[in-house]
Amino acid sequence: MAQICLAASVPKWANYLEMKHQKLYIAATSQHVGKTTSTLGLVYALRKQGYDVGYCKPVGQEFVDLGTLKADKDALLFANFMGFQLNASIHSPVILGQGATSDFLDQPSGFDFAGDITHAAKFLEGNHEMVVYEGTGHPGVGAVVGLSNADVAHLLGASVIMVVKGGIGNTIDRLQLSLSLFRERGVPVVGVIVNKVRTDKLDKVKHYLSKYLKSINIPLLGLIPFDQKMTNPMMHTIKDAVNGSVVMNGEYLDNQVEEIIAGSLVDRQELRHFQNLLLVVSSNRLEEALRKIKFFSYRAGVEQTPLSGIILTSDLDIPEWCSEYIRINKIPLVNTSLDTFGSVVKISRIEVKINLRTPWKVERACELIEENVKLDLIC
Repeated sequence: MAQICLAASVPKWANYLEMKHQKLYIAATSQHVGKTTSTLGLVYALRKQGYDVGYCKPVGQEFVDLGTLKADKDALLFANFMGFQLNASIHSPVILGQGATSDFLDQPSGFDFAGDITHAAKFLEGNHEMVVYEGTGHPGVGAVVGLSNADVAHLLGASVIMVVKGGIGNTIDRLQLSLSLFRERGVPVVGVIVNKVRTDKLDKVKHYLSKYLKSINIPLLGLIPFDQKMTNPMMHTIKDAVNGSVVMNGEYLDNQVEEIIAGSLVDRQELRHFQNLLLVVSSNRLEEALRKIKFFSYRAGVEQTPLSGIILTSDLDIPEWCSEYIRINKIPLVNTSLDTFGSVVKISRIEVKINLRTPWKVERACELIEENVKLDLIC
């Protein structure tokens, strides 16, 4: 369904003269604010309105090695959901991987990063009515090679949309610091998207952010409410976070997790929800915890197990009844050397990123932008 979400119809250049900004650069005040999520939603919404939209991640840091192709992981995500053939030189022209910055500083004349980006831009802008460029990290990332987000946006001649995390004081402070880089390079910032705003704070944040942005003559494009579904990690991510090894049902590591419960605390109050639960438990408490979960699920009229996964701490002494329950219910079981507390701490620190394994998040990103962002201010 998510693939359909971004596969909107493409026009015959009908709207070209009506658009205010043919090149948009999506930047953010820091990492993990929701830049990729916002970019996905914007591309979808623009395509749904009938625009022929191209995509590029001019500067990337984390790449995917496909053997004959190395490209930024976000470029791979967009290629999959927009349905274009990924070409690294076009859609991911510069990768600042490990050692790249020191190599550049040792011999800057050996690199033409700016030329690589302008080559990609020329191709994309010649083949699409509108191009959306996705920034990387905070606005200063890439400055070491002369390619900060502000430098790249200036090089491209693009207008910037800034994504900020919901709040008031800290949000305005970070925004002001970020805007200074773009002002220095003479890059127009045409709007701000405020992401991850607590629903009970929406009106208050809108009031004060609107007031501040009006004072600096930058439109507020929209406020995106915090959505728990967008922050849910998968068992695959959790396995990596606890440095775990798969014991059973590894094919179900794409299960998403909404809530963590400790084996020693499984009771009526703990089971407020009956889906997408992660049980973190030691082997000597596993059987007791599973029997309670089964009992409370039965009492609630829930036929399927509420567990998306189990993190088993300490040794692998698994009672036969537990193994059968886990097998029948297709629950991925991961073993870690961490204790229960250490596992929960590691899991709580996970920064969830949108990727190819989270299609439901792509779909939700599209819905959130379409419902909450005023596109008429930018196109």
